[in-house]
Amino acid sequence: MTLLSVRDLTVHHGQLRAVDGLSLDLGKGEVLAIIGANGAGKSTLLRALAGLNPPTSGSVHFGGRDITRLPAYKRVGAGIALVPEGRRLFRSLTVEENLLAGAYRRRPGAWTLPAVYELFPWMADRRTQNAAQLSGGEQQSVAIGRALLANPALLLIDELSLGLAPVIVRRIYEVLPGIVGTGTTALLVEQDVSQAMRVADRVHCLLEGRSVLQGRPADLTAEQVEHAYFGMGD
Repeated sequence: MTLLSVRDLTVHHGQLRAVDGLSLDLGKGEVLAIIGANGAGKSTLLRALAGLNPPTSGSVHFGGRDITRLPAYKRVGAGIALVPEGRRLFRSLTVEENLLAGAYRRRPGAWTLPAVYELFPWMADRRTQNAAQLSGGEQQSVAIGRALLANPALLLIDELSLGLAPVIVRRIYEVLPGIVGTGTTALLVEQDVSQAMRVADRVHCLLEGRSVLQGRPADLTAEQVEHAYFGMGD
């Protein structure tokens, strides 16, 4: 069953056409990875889906509802939560206070503070620690937990592995099946192609704002992905 349907979406970032006539569908319970080099339009796409970047043209339907012009705060209530690039934690607040910030417009659902602590066991013991004292990987985990407390139907994760050591990235990706297992659908932007191909049900590769390759990871060759990622001709 289709949860998210994007049709001919164009989004400008200043004068730049960052997303150019993009269409995609995402089914309930799927993990869709958006891959591509820097400047491909990946983060602008996620910000548009979260309601932060208004589209120039095209449409976005979520759960059968047209949300193309719906404000960002109403999209949270509708079931869309964003883990932004760079984590964007409140550095002066504790771990638990940051998590609870995500519950401000929460919907009914399985994600509660105890459920997040079960997903990330280290957090319970350090819930009173200031967020500024956390490592990059710990901050990313808190950012994911904060988004989950809104009980989203769709979790948007922007640049999950950015600036993190590979071993930390693997640990964070290990919790993704548990998140999707609760019924949450995930759309993630990722530069680490190998990680994205391991966890995603389907991938879209963007180049200059357009989807130039899509499919299931098992059906795509390394050569196809490389050519699409770097814009290499035949």
